[in-house]
Amino acid sequence: MKTVVVGMSGGVDSSVSALLLKQQGFKVIGLFMKNWEEKDANGVCQASKEYEDAASVCDKIGIPCYSVNFVKEYWEHVFTHFLREFEQGHTPNPDILCNREIKFKAMYDKAMDLGADFLATGHYCQNEQQRLKKATDSGKDQTYFLYTIKETILQRVLFPIGHLQKAEVRRIAREHALPTSEKKDSTGICFIGERNFKQFLSQYLAIKPGNFETRNGRIVGQHDGVAFYTIGQRRGLAIGGAGEAWFVVDKDVTRNIVYVEQGADHPSLYSTSLTCSDLSWVASPPTFPHRCKSKIRYRQPDEECEILSLQDGIATVQFSAPQRAVTPRQSIVFYDGDFCIGGGIILGSP
Repeated sequence: MKTVVVGMSGGVDSSVSALLLKQQGFKVIGLFMKNWEEKDANGVCQASKEYEDAASVCDKIGIPCYSVNFVKEYWEHVFTHFLREFEQGHTPNPDILCNREIKFKAMYDKAMDLGADFLATGHYCQNEQQRLKKATDSGKDQTYFLYTIKETILQRVLFPIGHLQKAEVRRIAREHALPTSEKKDSTGICFIGERNFKQFLSQYLAIKPGNFETRNGRIVGQHDGVAFYTIGQRRGLAIGGAGEAWFVVDKDVTRNIVYVEQGADHPSLYSTSLTCSDLSWVASPPTFPHRCKSKIRYRQPDEECEILSLQDGIATVQFSAPQRAVTPRQSIVFYDGDFCIGGGIILGSP
């Protein structure tokens, strides 16, 4: 009998993943990761609550549940990087780093140390012969956040719910009376949750206000800190006056300026190419130039592009159609059909 360790988050997706694997005849072990230590206003540790939910599910299914502490690893490999990016005025994506450094490194290694044949998670994606394939539920597909995973790791990774619609996952959970069947999906960055983002970050960084300026140098307002704004942002600018809505079109971190212009289709919001670094490929790198599709943010349709070249670790990507709000330090993720082939960190656009 093959043994599989399931990463139990305390949510419905990992709960159903564990259930399905047991039904398939695996010896299943639940493993809860504690990545963050902090109590809420009532003195309750959120991680403890999530562990209780995970343990309740494991008890219901009839499998053992263990907790492993990755707080040190998370702080060193995810959170400190997150803070450095913000200090430099960027808006990073820690979910991608968490998957690379914690779930498919620290947790994967722990599963192997426990003698498991496989690690399983509740991600919405599929593993087709060590190729990372999109989930059947396109609205829940998470391959964008998993582009750093390697085919050598995929050899021993299972995604039990990747072929299911979210509604079906909920139905299975209810049918088997799992304690998490009605639990709300988690949102936001895990260590921040639904708290005020600016208040949280001010505990760790000195935030410096500055000017909102147009491209021609006209000051139109005050911002709270360069890192709190991302290219294409409209909400939360609090810039009044006549005319169309204001949008962030660029940032100058050195001068502490956030550039804004009016109009959702302002030319400054669009780019036909970008450069990216820190390229990571699921399998072998493609031969350049390489035509494929890509996403420059999570909830975006695939866009036709061509990776023109790779020099000194930096790739140039040309798009078939102008792309709105290309954002430095976010990820561009590449696809051949339904398969995620890799991605990189956006440096900028001309």
